[in-house]
Amino acid sequence: MPPKILRRKDKSAGVGLRAVLAAQAQAEGPPVTPIPSPPNDADTVKATCDSFTLESFTAADAWELGHLLYARLLPFSGAKPTVISIASAHGAHVLFQAAVGSGTLPDNDVWVRRKRNAVLRFGASSWFLQCKFAGDETAFRRKFGFSEDVAGEYAIHGGGVPIRVNGVEGVVAVVVVSGLKQHEDHGVIVDVINNNWE
Repeated sequence: MPPKILRRKDKSAGVGLRAVLAAQAQAEGPPVTPIPSPPNDADTVKATCDSFTLESFTAADAWELGHLLYARLLPFSGAKPTVISIASAHGAHVLFQAAVGSGTLPDNDVWVRRKRNAVLRFGASSWFLQCKFAGDETAFRRKFGFSEDVAGEYAIHGGGVPIRVNGVEGVVAVVVVSGLKQHEDHGVIVDVINNNWE
């Protein structure tokens, strides 16, 4: 079955930044909606939330998506600071990166790199890999004949999601969130895309 092609619901410039400003204004407001948990069955993940195929994905789209993620994560930032990173698939060209809340560490950047590496190497979300291998990093390493050092360059933990573009072969960008529980790192990306693309 061909993938569903998604387009941004609101294509106006600054929609993400307006969402951040609204989230900041509501800091003292009602409780925030929890981040939905993704499925944990690999086949269901593959069918529903492993990757997203968009009509287009430009630097402007990355900027909007990054800010929409920032707005969604901001209410959680007091307890769980996170890093958002969106990069093109060819090389280390970062299109958007931000820390949400105080307290992120260089370790978050290491997790971002490892999750991105897994997405680019396997063309699948890092959550799909987590589910496929049931979190067993030894089984993952053995499956691909990796040494421990090489396996350490990849993270089979949720939070790295491939972005594809209709008519373009392969992954064009990788969205990564690091700092929450791994199912939440994946779930927030899925939640934001599903709520802002159709």
